[in-house]
Amino acid sequence: MGNCLPRVESSLAENRSQLFFEDFAWNYSYGEESYGDIYIPDAVAPCHSCNLLDDSSLPFFILASVLGIVASGAVLLALCRSPFHWRLCPSWPVLAQLAVGSALFSTAVPILAPGLTSAHNPTLCHLGYWLWYSSAFAQALLIVYHACLDPNLGTGHTWGLTLGLSVGLWGMAAVLGLPITLATDTSHGLCTLASSRGLGTLQSIHAAICFGIFVLLPLGLLGAKGLQKALYRGPCPWISVLWVWFVFWWPHGVVLGFDSLVRSKVLLLPTCLAQQVLDLALHLAEALAILHCAVSPLLVALFCHKATHASLPSLPLPARRSSHLDTFESKSSLPSHLSA
Repeated sequence: MGNCLPRVESSLAENRSQLFFEDFAWNYSYGEESYGDIYIPDAVAPCHSCNLLDDSSLPFFILASVLGIVASGAVLLALCRSPFHWRLCPSWPVLAQLAVGSALFSTAVPILAPGLTSAHNPTLCHLGYWLWYSSAFAQALLIVYHACLDPNLGTGHTWGLTLGLSVGLWGMAAVLGLPITLATDTSHGLCTLASSRGLGTLQSIHAAICFGIFVLLPLGLLGAKGLQKALYRGPCPWISVLWVWFVFWWPHGVVLGFDSLVRSKVLLLPTCLAQQVLDLALHLAEALAILHCAVSPLLVALFCHKATHASLPSLPLPARRSSHLDTFESKSSLPSHLSA
């Protein structure tokens, strides 16, 4: 994906328009003047980073989006098809919401994909960023909720409590996605972060939110689990395969937080090579985060498969027999109907 063609001729207008996906590509700096956010006093040549996620990466965006939508739809269909599995997997409401979040993210991927210049307008730009991050925040909060509360609630908790918690988590995710939504704009047919300095505060808030949800939350889960094991108290939090989800977003939160510190000049990069490495890390972390939309439904399916097989031995024998009879009858109903 991407290319790295050197550019010799450029202007100030071109420097300010070098804003690709999520505006993480830095601008050029010449001599004594700095037209970007980095200051290199002795620079002779412009500092130009490779853009991995440019027009040539459009097939990657489209493929990830299609795989995510298909996988999420298949998991949702499997979870909602058979009420018998609801007893075997009491966490199916949370799993279904995770699949919905993955489907929403997959829908936003082509909206923000570079190369679809004809489809970009301010409304789609804002909607794409809001769906992108709000769905990711919701999935992270749902995984934390499942790890800490859902196993303790068990099958006896009321639907009202589940619905209230779900609405609260999705509402919180929607609010957390507003800063990045308000800081976006369209430039030369690309959906990017606005270059206005007045919106720098919103971008910093967004970076802090990503660092807190994608980095601090999983670290907090691991710390709580280690403390619980050390004290031998309680089953919370519950480790599951769903925690793998954070592997795809943890680098994004770390690198985005570091990039925010560099942009705010809290940290200074001494060389152009360091800036290019940071830009490369941002794009790689972004690509890894995009891949989650195809992997997240598989994690949900794997968790449900394990929960179902773990619950089967605990069911009474009549219930297991009735489940097998129901399955047999559903398979034999079609031939009997045809014979009649």
